[in-house]
Amino acid sequence: MHTGGFAKWTRRFEDERERRDAQGDPDWGRSAVLHPAVWAGIQRFQVGEDGDGANLVGKADRAGDADYGQAVRLFVAEEQNHARLLARLLAAGGVPTLTGHWSDAVFVRLRRLMGLRMELLVLMIAEVVALRYYRALRDGTDDPLTAEVAGRILSDEQRHVPFHCERLHASLAELPRPTRRPVMELWRLLLLAATLVVAADHGPALRRLGVGRLRFVADVMTSSHAVVSAVLVPCPDAWTSAG
Repeated sequence: MHTGGFAKWTRRFEDERERRDAQGDPDWGRSAVLHPAVWAGIQRFQVGEDGDGANLVGKADRAGDADYGQAVRLFVAEEQNHARLLARLLAAGGVPTLTGHWSDAVFVRLRRLMGLRMELLVLMIAEVVALRYYRALRDGTDDPLTAEVAGRILSDEQRHVPFHCERLHASLAELPRPTRRPVMELWRLLLLAATLVVAADHGPALRRLGVGRLRFVADVMTSSHAVVSAVLVPCPDAWTSAG
């Protein structure tokens, strides 16, 4: 099975880790002031970013590509760093982290149901929604610390999506050709359902960030066309986020 040259992704993740270490953390001495609805949204996304990734790493290892397995470990480490950044941001605003949220529990359960392909398809729903959310959080607040944290996370997520697209392309190539596009169209329907739930759940926060519910949904679904193309056509690096 051809899974692409994932050694290049390992290098990209490692280069980013070195850059991040050299840059250092944001200045946590600054306080963060946000509307309570926005804080509530950050709490929920913090839960979604937090996790040990053991299930995904195990499936990646079983796929038999050592480079891919290493890249997945570095991806998980970045997600854990996002959780840490968001937790520190919440602390800067005097807001506690949540121990869990029903939406994250649903996503985790779905991801664990089947193999690597299904796990990545469900994970990609969360990643594509997160792209639009962090862009809204970066651009829609006048709090400098929040904008910096959201910008850092958004930059990472813009690399994560083409990384997963490349692996999903290899995975879907194992399916009969006529089934590949229907699989991705079904993925878009699931993405729409999830985005509607997020828009309903985060509506007050999105309004505070200058993005209405319908605009949020429309933007996510527009970005999904490029994701589908990158999965079906073997040139994921051509995918560029509207970030």
